[in-house]
Amino acid sequence: MSWIGPSARDRMRILRGTKSVALIGASDNPARPSYFVATYLLSSTRYQVHFVNPRLKHLLGQPVHPSLDALPDKPDLISVFRKHDDLPAVAEEVIAAGARTLWLQLGLWHEPVAAAAEQAGLTVVMNRCVKIEHARFAGGLHLAGFNTGVITSRRNGNL
Repeated sequence: MSWIGPSARDRMRILRGTKSVALIGASDNPARPSYFVATYLLSSTRYQVHFVNPRLKHLLGQPVHPSLDALPDKPDLISVFRKHDDLPAVAEEVIAAGARTLWLQLGLWHEPVAAAAEQAGLTVVMNRCVKIEHARFAGGLHLAGFNTGVITSRRNGNL
């Protein structure tokens, strides 16, 4: 692995500067990571969230679009939940969509895709979860009543 992505400080800046997020490969299966991330992002008033999956019509009360070019507006950040072999085609779609950031979720690492996206002017994050990173930079705080998994002591409110 020779690719070096954005530092933690840079990832924090990316997330703070993002206004809209599209999730490619969003699932309606509550056991899937993309479903959990979708619920988390929707609980944040910070982002306009779009879902992309040609097999779904609605997810969590929101419309699901068949492709990035079907979105009503251009997302700043595109978070990808797809198989490794699908990533080159997904990257082409992301580049064409004019997003600023290509974010490959946990377990996804594809250096040629990262190089192509960076050459097209995108910032690339690989093998990181948007939900985990957002919660980390938010200090583990709950968003809009969403439990981020932080367990606190009743006695003093600390871990």
